[in-house]
Amino acid sequence: MFERFLAFIKELAGETPGQAPSYADNPAVAAAALLFHVMDADGVRAESERAILEREISASYGIDGSGLADILRAAEEAERDAVDLYSFTRVLKEHLDAEGRIAFIGMMWEIVYADGVRDEVEDNIVWRVAELIGVERADRIRMRHQVQHRAPAPVGKGDGDETD
Repeated sequence: MFERFLAFIKELAGETPGQAPSYADNPAVAAAALLFHVMDADGVRAESERAILEREISASYGIDGSGLADILRAAEEAERDAVDLYSFTRVLKEHLDAEGRIAFIGMMWEIVYADGVRDEVEDNIVWRVAELIGVERADRIRMRHQVQHRAPAPVGKGDGDETD
């Protein structure tokens, strides 16, 4: 009887028996999916990037262990299936205040600089996400500079200290 009640509650929550929970509007999944997107932009997935992604999602959303693994698995799948960034940025814009959105852009820059390389594709992704979640240009650049000064010396394209 309890199992039927639990199945009924899950059905009300949008889950069907035997199906994994839906992460469509989960801000942790949306954030991780965008971080995976910027991490993959240069075609190389560095372990340092993955470590930062896990640390940031865990700290920001208070999840770890199997919960973190589930979120990251859902985020990778969602990012792989996505046709654009809007489905993720919409969720973040709804769930984060202005300060939280700026902090998220900082997370993106942490991923960009984790491998010591910043290229124009990564810049473009951070710029587009910032625009979609309503982060001002000045805040995006300020966050980049903060992360850049803590990061290893950048190499490759787009390494100058231009203001955008």
